[in-house]
Amino acid sequence: MTRTSPRTNFHSSELIRCLSDLSLAEAADHGTAFAEKLGQWIHFADAITLSAVHGEAIAGSPGQARPSSGAHGAACAAAIAEFDRIQGFLVNSITKSCSPDPASPAKKTHISLPLPEPEPPQSIAAAYAPYRRFYEAHQRDMESSIQPLRVNLRSAVAKASPRLRKLAELDAMFEKILRERETKLLSKVPLLLKARFEQLFKEHQQTLADNGQADDPAGWIQPDAWLARFCSDMQMLLLAEMELRLQPAMGLIEAFRQDTQ
Repeated sequence: MTRTSPRTNFHSSELIRCLSDLSLAEAADHGTAFAEKLGQWIHFADAITLSAVHGEAIAGSPGQARPSSGAHGAACAAAIAEFDRIQGFLVNSITKSCSPDPASPAKKTHISLPLPEPEPPQSIAAAYAPYRRFYEAHQRDMESSIQPLRVNLRSAVAKASPRLRKLAELDAMFEKILRERETKLLSKVPLLLKARFEQLFKEHQQTLADNGQADDPAGWIQPDAWLARFCSDMQMLLLAEMELRLQPAMGLIEAFRQDTQ
């Protein structure tokens, strides 16, 4: 998998744009300053700690020995390879498991896409529940893969130079401060996605009523059918969320690469 480096603003991530395109969330206010928005996330005591770490970063630590250029380059290459491996694993897992085609390789993935029951569901909420659990399983997959990656990258970056060691310390502090808030916000995505599921299902039912047709759940996963479209939307959101979660690790990689050059 080729590593990408999207230029994503705090208020206009791909995830927000996807949610907005699906009418699941209002577009972020582009007039809101980054510092003001971030200030709403950071407690006063945390701000003091960040300020202290940032002050030390400016002062620098000349006592740390810098690895040789060969060792430095090898460490950077290893870090990039690990990032690419994790990113490739997650992309592969999401794209394969979100395919509604029963004959596709999705059946071989460790997270299986729910398929419709033979009979129409009694309620939309009951029909959506398996897809909410499917999305949440992928979120747990991302967390268990990306968080250790970020920790390992910080460790590698910290050994590269005094400047990068301070960057690693700042990253660790930001993760500690923002992780709980990020987790709460991302946990709302599968709840927002329910509205898209309901919209497509109701449109499907209305089309059947207009044409005087009976419903057949077996046809829901056919190309362009409502459930196949929903699975495509769900895949888009999962990939956008993965990109968002990978951005701190991507920043460390880019800093490491630039320091090597």
